Amino acid sequence: MAGTAGTPGTPRVLRAMNDRAALDLLLEHGPLSRTRIGKLTGLSKPTASQLLARLEAAGLVLMTGTSEGRPGPNAQLYVVNPGAAHAAGLDVTPERILAAVADVTGKTVGEYELPTPKKRSAPPVVRQVTEALDGAVKAAGLARDDIHRVVIGTPGAFDPGTGRLRYASHLPGWHSPSLLDELAAALPMPVEYENDVNLVAIAEQRLGAARGHDDFVLLWNEGGLGAALVLGGRLHRGWTGGAGEVGFLPVPGAPLVRHVTKANSGGYQELAGSQAIPKLARALGIEDLPGGHYAEAAAEIVAEAAERNEGPHRLLLETYATGLATGLASLVSVLDPELVVLSGASLTAGGETLRALVQDELEELAASRPRLVVGDVPEHPVLRGALESALAATRDEVFDTSR
Repeated sequence: MAGTAGTPGTPRVLRAMNDRAALDLLLEHGPLSRTRIGKLTGLSKPTASQLLARLEAAGLVLMTGTSEGRPGPNAQLYVVNPGAAHAAGLDVTPERILAAVADVTGKTVGEYELPTPKKRSAPPVVRQVTEALDGAVKAAGLARDDIHRVVIGTPGAFDPGTGRLRYASHLPGWHSPSLLDELAAALPMPVEYENDVNLVAIAEQRLGAARGHDDFVLLWNEGGLGAALVLGGRLHRGWTGGAGEVGFLPVPGAPLVRHVTKANSGGYQELAGSQAIPKLARALGIEDLPGGHYAEAAAEIVAEAAERNEGPHRLLLETYATGLATGLASLVSVLDPELVVLSGASLTAGGETLRALVQDELEELAASRPRLVVGDVPEHPVLRGALESALAATRDEVFDTSR
């Protein structure tokens, strides 16, 4: 019936809309006075005062200090209450689980890293996840029940039809058909799962190089080569969650790989993945190559090549750029994105030098010519994306004052 509380346009809904607008402004701009909030929202001073009193009573905002600079009484400043809610994110790789807890403002308040050795006697996945989460929760000085939501980032993707992890055969223990049910039973809060590269795209869209862009491709090259597709402002995951698994893409210049899911690789991965970089360096006669994990070694090789930028090091960058552009040409020809973000240590290590080479190559290989940029979320971007995803849903729940 028209006029019922909760109907769009009623006072309750309008108050909730104003409340959310004020909370979003406080998150974006930091401490604000009542007058400033009124100007930014278009509300009168009395209405802004009522709004802040309502949010303060709900435990969503706090008074913090006063502003200075003008004659007369100083204005009281308000901030979002950091303790109003907490969310957690997990970044899962074959080598470790990195967990973090953030307060509702987005500040990380606890982190924990759990090594996950590849042993038959390794603890079950559920125990690994709960141990990593509890470590971050403890570091934050909280209890598990204080966490409103968790987002877990993994390679590959959980098939929405079967609930099984696909495209990530290198992640031991994560392929049980009952895993999601077991995790749901072990954890008291809502748990969501997302592809790791998709989470990097979320981080870049909200905090980094893709801010303000609704159509972009993010190319990731670290442990594996993958992509995230953001179309119309939303992630495109595909029918089975496998959109962006470009490591399997057949490309010129690399042998045709058959049974790619069993090989856990494909032509593009073989041509331009991190494991191809040390091989390329040796073929070019570059000596004293770093040891250790191939992804870390690849990033060091690319960084040194970009710094020297001559002789075999320049040739390495040019060859690598051609390989990267070869796969990107297929993506941009189909999707025609506004922007391509280069992310992951094996790409960001090359900086502007590598970016410019890939841009030049791509402009010769594809009719579509998107702008290429280097990712701007350098520290644990998968984890940051998981936290941003968890925080977005948590804020929607906690900031809803219409209930």
